[in-house]
Amino acid sequence: MPKSKNRAVMIWLFAFAFVVAFLVVFGGFVRLTRSGLSVVEWNPVSGIFPPIGEQAWQNEFAKYQLTPEFLKVNHNITLEQYQRIFYIEWLHRLIARLAGLFYAIPVFYFLIKGAIPLKEFGIYVLMGLLFIGQAFMGWFMVASGLIDRPSVSHFRLTLHLLLALSLFALSLWVALGHRNGFPDFKISIKRSGFLKLAITGMIVLLVQISYGGFTAGLKAGHVSNTWPLMFGKWLPAGLFSNGINLLKSPQTIVFVHRWFAFVALIFGIALYFLARKQNYHPEITRGLLWILGLGSLQIVLGVLVVLLNVQISLALLHQLTAVLLFGWSLILLYRLRILNV
Repeated sequence: MPKSKNRAVMIWLFAFAFVVAFLVVFGGFVRLTRSGLSVVEWNPVSGIFPPIGEQAWQNEFAKYQLTPEFLKVNHNITLEQYQRIFYIEWLHRLIARLAGLFYAIPVFYFLIKGAIPLKEFGIYVLMGLLFIGQAFMGWFMVASGLIDRPSVSHFRLTLHLLLALSLFALSLWVALGHRNGFPDFKISIKRSGFLKLAITGMIVLLVQISYGGFTAGLKAGHVSNTWPLMFGKWLPAGLFSNGINLLKSPQTIVFVHRWFAFVALIFGIALYFLARKQNYHPEITRGLLWILGLGSLQIVLGVLVVLLNVQISLALLHQLTAVLLFGWSLILLYRLRILNV
């Protein structure tokens, strides 16, 4: 972890973290509009430009017409309708390319100028590798939906999401370090029970987000449009008849995603009252109140998404709130280390 602070680097990293968060939410929009499989090739250079001219569009449309999505879902789609979903995915990839430049150009500029010492450059190399990794996983995800089924692998989608969130987290953590200092993250066995509970809460949140990725990839949000009951029951039969259901069954996955959210909320409540009881710094209790507010809003939005059959604007707001909740939880962990809790 770096030791030296720099205001310009801090501003850049905060901006980059925002761009990554925006890409996560925009990726959700791509998925919800079924646009992600419209661009069937990954051309890092020539793909910067959309098809130009009638013949180029016809050629691109012909490639799409060979995909499982066209053959099984969109067989009645017109060229004009195809152009709409193509532009959504093309814009997604263009923004991702620009985000790559927004990372690469400043990081080498700051290195050359000495704002980032060479001995501290390793963490920025890791950020670059994370960016490349999530970009590759994005294409690997898309490729899974171009062979024999009109949908992507929910495992690859979730890994793509987690890599993006890892990049967001690392960028945000280092930006906070440039602002307030870089804390040692070693856990003291004697003094850090609260910190370890907070880290466990973060792990619980990541499990819940992962199940959100599974739910999105399997389109499991459409399984049932009732809440709190599913199929008229609190616990539908057969959900846990096989352990593999926890990873592959849409019904089981969406059931877990519905109720595990309350486990995450309970962790937040426990942390808040423990912080109050032990008279921790007001920054900690205020941060936990924000987390509880965002967590409660996230649950309400999730319920509305179910009841309103995955309405796109609500689903995107649900995803945005998840990113904000994750970011604020990371800020809390940072504050705990700065305040030596």
